[in-house]
Parts: sequence; structure tokens; C-alpha cells
Amino acid sequence: MTQIDFYTHVDDKLKTACQLVGKAFERNLRVAVLTPDSQTTQAVDRLLWTQPAISFIPHCRADNPCLPETPVVVDHVSAPLPHDDVLINLCAERPEHFSRFQRLIEIVSRDEQDKFAARARFKFYRERGYEIRTHDLSR
Repeated sequence: MTQIDFYTHVDDKLKTACQLVGKAFERNLRVAVLTPDSQTTQAVDRLLWTQPAISFIPHCRADNPCLPETPVVVDHVSAPLPHDDVLINLCAERPEHFSRFQRLIEIVSRDEQDKFAARARFKFYRERGYEIRTHDLSR
């Protein structure tokens, strides 16, 4: 069953996503970052070129021919992916195929609208019997 982690009270969702991608990459895990739109996809792409500052995390879009060899994919298109390690959701909606991943990461900002949407996703997962861990980043 998919392990689900909610990271809450986040000041910068994109920066936090890049930090979590970096940790997963260090553990040789493959990561998909699902973004809500092309603008956010581009912003995460730019951040991954600079975060962390001393290294580079190889990444591409879902339609890139290098996808099978690339450990991180960032896209707003929920296309079939060749891996199932970690999915980071930056969207307000629940990812359609989250259950095929070993781990789902939900990142929740301090914004009230974002928290409201996250509560609905949390409730959906909990009602289906998923064990959910929460990590309060305000501390």
C-alpha cells in the first residue's frame, strides 16, 4: 500500500518539493513531481538547476525521450511514467494514479485555500485506509 506523507505549514512549496526531490535522489529513488500547470512546471525545472546549490539533479518532462533513464520527472501532465517510487503532488486535486507509487508526498502551504484542498485529500486517503504521516515544518 502507498505510504502517504503530508508536509504541512510550508512557506515555499516549490523549494520544499526540490529539497524532498534531492533527498529521494540521494537515496537512488526515482521521483515524479506533479505540478498544476506549465508555469509551475517551469518554475520547478529552474529550481532543480540550482537547488541544491552544489549539485545538479537530473530531471526532464514526461514527453522527453530520455525519460526512461532520468531519475526525476517534472510535469503538469499526468502521463504514464516508467517508475513508481515517489510521487510529489503540488496540485490541489488528488493525483489520479497515486496508488501505483510506493510513496506519495503532499506539500501543504500556510494558504487557507491550499489547506482546505489538502484536508479533502487527507480525508479521501484516510477513508480508504491509507496510513498517513504528517510532518509539521513550522517547527
